[in-house]
Amino acid sequence: MCRYVGSYVFAGCITLAMPLMAAPAATGETGGRNPDAPAVAVQQVRVPLPGLRDEAAMILVGSALIGLAAAVRRAA
Repeated sequence: MCRYVGSYVFAGCITLAMPLMAAPAATGETGGRNPDAPAVAVQQVRVPLPGLRDEAAMILVGSALIGLAAAVRRAA
C-alpha cells in the first residue's frame, strides 16, 4: 500500500488545484466595469496565462485515474 501513496498525493493535488484553475478573474460585483463609463468597442487579445493547458490537465487527470484504478485492483 505504501507504493501507492504517491498516486494518492498526486490525485489529491490535482483535485485541490481544480477550483483554483476555474476561479473567476472578475473582482467586484459589477465585474470590473464602471456603470457610468460609455460603451467602447475594443478588440480582445488572448494572452497565454501561466498554468496547465487543457490537454496537459486531461493527461494528468487520466494518469491519476489509471493509478487509482491500479491501486484499487491490487487492493481487491
